[in-house]
Amino acid sequence: MTAVHHIAVVGGGAWGTALACLARRANRRVTMWSRDPSISASIVHKRVNPVYLPGQILEPGIEVAAALASLGSCDALLLACPAQAVRIVARDLPGTTPIVICAKGIEASTGLLMPEVLGEVLPGRPLAMLSGPSFAEEAVQGLPTAVSIATADAGLGRDLAAALAAGTFRPYWTDDITGVSLGGAVKNVLAIAAGIVEGRGLGHNATAALITRGFAEMARLGLAMGARLETLTGLSGLGDLVLTCNGPLSRNRSLGLALGKGTTLARHMDGRRQVVEGEATAPAVLARAARLGIEMPICSAVDAILHRGADLDDAIRALLARPLRREGE
Repeated sequence: MTAVHHIAVVGGGAWGTALACLARRANRRVTMWSRDPSISASIVHKRVNPVYLPGQILEPGIEVAAALASLGSCDALLLACPAQAVRIVARDLPGTTPIVICAKGIEASTGLLMPEVLGEVLPGRPLAMLSGPSFAEEAVQGLPTAVSIATADAGLGRDLAAALAAGTFRPYWTDDITGVSLGGAVKNVLAIAAGIVEGRGLGHNATAALITRGFAEMARLGLAMGARLETLTGLSGLGDLVLTCNGPLSRNRSLGLALGKGTTLARHMDGRRQVVEGEATAPAVLARAARLGIEMPICSAVDAILHRGADLDDAIRALLARPLRREGE
């Protein structure tokens, strides 16, 4: 692959907008596409995204594309739409340049990881997966942020890292696509659980136990799927899990917090435009785990609360009543 000079960003949400700014700070030409023309117009004329990053002045020079078809000449394309929309959007992506998936989740209808979805829609297209502990609001403000870029092509990984690295934004590359993809998906489900623990007033001890045992679930599934433990304990696994379970900017944690305080899922989501990826990922990750014979009791409890009407206190009691076992199991 030649040097990455022109980067296209597909998605006008908070993370897509932040990535566009980060690429501009790395002195790349950036063209952005949003499905919402009003957001595109605001970025061009006012240098703000009033819906997803209100109050944040964006980097100058971000270009806006009116149609996806015009992005075919870019050197790399960052796909930053919600995970459940990846298949639909990917069908219209032009060109043959590498696609960097920046969506964290598992496709609800198939149980596929995001790179597996792209592999079906655009077979043979060079792919990478970008994930890690990265609140868009902090990254765009220039606060230190580190992420993983996973791709089978080490040269592509190095080129992408060099193209996006700027000042406080540090990408690290790896070839463990499964590990990076899975960590970013499962942590969203566990962050809902962490929010429930906090909303229910169960204390810091419980939160620490939840994160630790939740990571054990992530690791069991990841290893069964062929991920490496070093990836799962790295930025895109344990690092993102810690951030999303504790950070006040986490949408998944915020959902859990609301549920823990007695709000319903429907009431919490009413009027919100931002997607809470863990809500759709919970049943998908359990379906994937079931096919491999992997037990994930915390994720199962979250799914039962979200989608099967389980009582919060009953679900918590059931987790605490599970048989005692050796740590590591």
